[in-house]
Amino acid sequence: MRRGGNRRLLLVGGLMLLAGCAGEAPAGLGVHGERLAACPQRPNCVASQDAGPDQKVAPLTYRGSRPAALERLARVLNTLPRTRIVERSEDYLLAEARSALFGFVDDLEFYFPADRPQVEVRSAARSGYYDFGVNHRRIERIRQAFTAR
Repeated sequence: MRRGGNRRLLLVGGLMLLAGCAGEAPAGLGVHGERLAACPQRPNCVASQDAGPDQKVAPLTYRGSRPAALERLARVLNTLPRTRIVERSEDYLLAEARSALFGFVDDLEFYFPADRPQVEVRSAARSGYYDFGVNHRRIERIRQAFTAR
């Protein structure tokens, strides 16, 4: 085998090993003092609260009741490929989204404050550094589908 072929084989093998190491959700997820966790100083996270300027996204907004909005968002999440809701309460949803090729996991959090008709959002990769804008694009697709319903 050529020298470059060995490097590619090692790279693919290493990526597959990492994919198998998606592991448990990181500590600190959830709502703490009416806030979602802050984004780490990595470009693979976006959030509507506690995020740097390159990580900031707007919260989702809705009309009507909070339970109806939560149900609508759950329906949107259930339409996304390789995405599953893993926790749900009256004001919070946690979902996991897996990448198609290697199964990397991103954690998606949605908090519905009782005092305003909006949904605070956070989407972050569990591993790696760059996500090539995947989390940002996913939140914007969710926003579009949530608003359209």
